[in-house]
Amino acid sequence: MTRSRTEIQNSKVHMRTSVPEKIIKIIDEIDAEGNANLTRLTVLKKWFERPGRLPAFGLWMAARAASLKGETTGAAGELFDEARTLLAECEIGAPGPARASAEDLYKRLRNFQNEYQKQRWGPVRIVRHWNLLLVEEGLDIYLWHHDSPFYGYKLAVDYCQHYNPRYGNGLNGPSRAKLEEIFRFMVALEAVEDDRR
Repeated sequence: MTRSRTEIQNSKVHMRTSVPEKIIKIIDEIDAEGNANLTRLTVLKKWFERPGRLPAFGLWMAARAASLKGETTGAAGELFDEARTLLAECEIGAPGPARASAEDLYKRLRNFQNEYQKQRWGPVRIVRHWNLLLVEEGLDIYLWHHDSPFYGYKLAVDYCQHYNPRYGNGLNGPSRAKLEEIFRFMVALEAVEDDRR
């Protein structure tokens, strides 16, 4: 269930940066226009520049995606279960799982969806389980891309994008609730950062 605009605005009391406010403006644009361009999420790059935010986002996003297993069975279902188990204890802003365990799961996720199709412009990776790709991307950030805000932006785009025949691929429909989740994550992490000062 999505939160009302008033509930979201009341969360602003704890904010220390302006970037979460910009996420609210994207939500407002979706409410008013029905769609917002994916490039609006570039505002996240600035927010990810602060040390610790990018790996925290990667872990949070991986845990979120792992919880979206649905009725997946077989090898994919087992990977979802392992990801949920590995990430179950990850709290926002807390140290993540053991590096060796995270690397092992990342490698198995990468190998599971390692099929490419040759296209005229180059090879294209075939992804059959989008949420497993999001877990993989989140672990990739946690393990290796702490100083690369582009990876956080790309993960947010991959999570939030939605195709609508009227608007094409953008921020619309289900994107709104996902942006609210990202907003709440940002506010929660900023509160943890404030507590550490």
